[in-house]
Amino acid sequence: MQKGIYALILRLDEPKDIRIGALGCIFFQPGYYIYAGSALGSGGLSRVSRHIRFYRERYRKAKWHIDYLMEEAVLEKTICAGTAERLECVLASGIGKDCVLRFGCSDCDCASHLFYREEEPTAEILAVFEKLGLHAVEHVVVK
Repeated sequence: MQKGIYALILRLDEPKDIRIGALGCIFFQPGYYIYAGSALGSGGLSRVSRHIRFYRERYRKAKWHIDYLMEEAVLEKTICAGTAERLECVLASGIGKDCVLRFGCSDCDCASHLFYREEEPTAEILAVFEKLGLHAVEHVVVK
């Protein structure tokens, strides 16, 4: 299985307080949220398929921070790139600004792995992958 890094692009249509596991209740404004993740384990990029399956089927209880957000938001796209290097935090840093503090980064020193944009961010995120020298593949998620 190919290993790599990915970004999930979610859309929230109305303001909402959402309980995010141990982080507690967080206010999310309408707009787009970008989650930076890695898939370097034995399952590789199949982790992205797990996110999509969770979003579509809610087949189990929310476990990760992103699961709680996906219960309330629309998962619009995934953007993936193959790499064996640990570039998840570099991806998060490249996305930068307007973050939800401590979201999705309990195993690193990043401020966050979730970022907010008012406008649809696909072109911006693809450019970040390109700056990292990675060929990213965009996939539109249909529920």
